[in-house]
Amino acid sequence: MKMDRKSVKRLGMALGMAITVAGAAAWAGDAADPAPVYTVASDAVVDEAALRGAIDPLFEDGDMGETRALLVMRDGDIIAERYAPGFGPDTKLMSWSIAKSVTAVLVGLMVADGRLAIDAPVPVAAWNQPGDPRGRITLRQLLQMTSGLDHVEDGEPQPSGDTVRMLFTDGAQDMRAFAEAKPLANTPGRAFSYSSGSSIILSDLMTRMLTASADPDVRRRAMQAFIDGRLKAPGKLPSLTPEYDANGTMIGGSFLHMTARDYGRFGELLRRQGRGPGGHQILPEKWVDFMRTPSHRNPAYGAHLWLNRASDESALMPGEAPESLFGCVGHNGQYILVSPSQRLTVVRIGMSPDKDQRTAVKTALARLIGMFPG
Repeated sequence: MKMDRKSVKRLGMALGMAITVAGAAAWAGDAADPAPVYTVASDAVVDEAALRGAIDPLFEDGDMGETRALLVMRDGDIIAERYAPGFGPDTKLMSWSIAKSVTAVLVGLMVADGRLAIDAPVPVAAWNQPGDPRGRITLRQLLQMTSGLDHVEDGEPQPSGDTVRMLFTDGAQDMRAFAEAKPLANTPGRAFSYSSGSSIILSDLMTRMLTASADPDVRRRAMQAFIDGRLKAPGKLPSLTPEYDANGTMIGGSFLHMTARDYGRFGELLRRQGRGPGGHQILPEKWVDFMRTPSHRNPAYGAHLWLNRASDESALMPGEAPESLFGCVGHNGQYILVSPSQRLTVVRIGMSPDKDQRTAVKTALARLIGMFPG
């Protein structure tokens, strides 16, 4: 598919409108609650009126876009929960790039099983030709976004980026093939470059560890069985629903769905160093430590996880919230924010397409987090 710049821009605008409208319709259609839900615990450490005063602007201030769900958990208990009309505790909400952190957890389970090695070259057939420098790319580099592959996450204008092509146009039928076909733009390990393509390569790699079949249905079932048995059931995440492309590859960088409560439980899994709701060790502690360790090329990024550190490329709120805070961040303002020192997990799901809106949302979330003792 070859398009001129104007055609690409029109396509991107149309896709953006379709995604927004379709996503809102799908999410609202799942809502089981006829009236908006808004609860705040009276014994939440923070004064109830003050807590409401910090939550309300996220829903009522138009400068922040549209907040659809807000959840606050402390010590694993929900102490505040609010939804916009048409959304509720049973509504499955789109993850966007929050999915990347889920993918990293699944990779960690395979590393713990001995199926994958963190610093070994990734076995990708397209990179196995003699002399192909991509054959040196490691699992660590894919997770830390330092693979060197020439993937443009957002173009200028944004719709011309590789991610839109991979998810919605010429790469959508086989996202793995699209991502793996990219040449190198940098020496592996040399530079940070955020890429949904890296997450797709990881998703395919995991699937190939589970089945040698090329049949899309077999691939999908194999990956889903692994997710169900190793994360969904033990983590008590009943709403966790990944999407797959036509080739049976989990779209592990962009498309999965969960309720706000299950996003909160996923954040709690990371806050509790890989322990599930019953205290069972689901994911090794050392893997969570690895996810939270700043990469050498971006102190604000670990392994498919954002860190609250100062950086030219930061998605959180350094200087406004504890440095130990980390988060899963998705397109247009999806956040799971975890503050270990405050025993706190905060989820915000919504639609804030403008950068200034997202800045306002982050400031409001930092204010909310700052109300809790360390």
